[in-house]
Amino acid sequence: MDFNMKKLASDAGIFFTRAVQFTEEKFGQAEKTELDAHFENLLARADSTKNWTERILRQTEVLLQPSPSARVEEFLYEKLDRKVPSRVTNGELLAQYMAEAAGELGPSTPYGKTLLKVSEAEKRLGAAERDFIHTASLSFLTPLRNFLEGDWRTISKERRLLQNRRLDLDACKARLKKAKAAEAKATTVPDFQETRPRNYILSASASALWNDEVDKAEQELRVAQTEFDRQAEVTRLLLEGISSTHVNHLRCLHEFVKSQTTYYAQCYRHMLELQKQLGRCGWTQASEAPYLPDPISRHLRGYHRACLPTPEQHLTYHHCGHHACGTYWDWLGPSRRGSSLPGRGSSPSQWDSKGPGALRLRGG
Repeated sequence: MDFNMKKLASDAGIFFTRAVQFTEEKFGQAEKTELDAHFENLLARADSTKNWTERILRQTEVLLQPSPSARVEEFLYEKLDRKVPSRVTNGELLAQYMAEAAGELGPSTPYGKTLLKVSEAEKRLGAAERDFIHTASLSFLTPLRNFLEGDWRTISKERRLLQNRRLDLDACKARLKKAKAAEAKATTVPDFQETRPRNYILSASASALWNDEVDKAEQELRVAQTEFDRQAEVTRLLLEGISSTHVNHLRCLHEFVKSQTTYYAQCYRHMLELQKQLGRCGWTQASEAPYLPDPISRHLRGYHRACLPTPEQHLTYHHCGHHACGTYWDWLGPSRRGSSLPGRGSSPSQWDSKGPGALRLRGG
């Protein structure tokens, strides 16, 4: 118990000395040992590496998992050393909804059949996304996280220790400087005509005491300088290891790009196959729905649906030949444009029998 109290008192004294030295440095009342330019560059490079690694790590996590609540949940599972439960991707959830909609709306209808085909494609996209997230997490996120939680913590610990060693060294320098100043003042030869012999004896005794104090301060300074140099070398080696960290992160970045390229290539193949499947189905073509450019659709709003042109027809004006609408469409045939025109009251089926062409107004 007595040993612990002595150690506690010694530690408290060291902490107080460092605090005083640090405060005096901030107010410009004490000298500070400066590190060499190369060492300062290593420190700045390490800080930049740490800051940008944190930013890249956080943004990559957002890319792989956009949901903040899901990221917090995964973080808690990792801190508790528990396995993160499997999570359904957005593509897989969309595929599930489409399949359920097709079953309820009718899987034999054109819309239901399309929903099923798209559902299968979305399911494959979701599986590809899951593989990409797993691969990117292992090959890219894990090395970055290991650097921040491993190497950087070691570097930070050694830097704090170096800072303490520097404060101790500067405190020893300040103590030695004060001791030498006091010794010089005490060794000044007094004037015997103005000073009593008793005071002269006390002055000589004080000079001897300050001489011992100077010797003690010099010894403490040598020890502090040795510890500072040793710690500076250890910290320098760790900071120079940042170059190896950059090489490792570069390799991980290549792996991330490779996994991302594979993922998007799979997505492209799946969607291209889906597009081909939909193109082979005649009922997937939207020829039944009329195509109306915006300026014309505003004028045709409210007219008979059967009078609207098909997507193959080029509309140049907003009149039709239906009796209910009371306007005229002029038909431009494929062979002789303007020569074969359906008359007033003709039906859209008569227009379609002429083949694809264009409509042109002819006085209504």
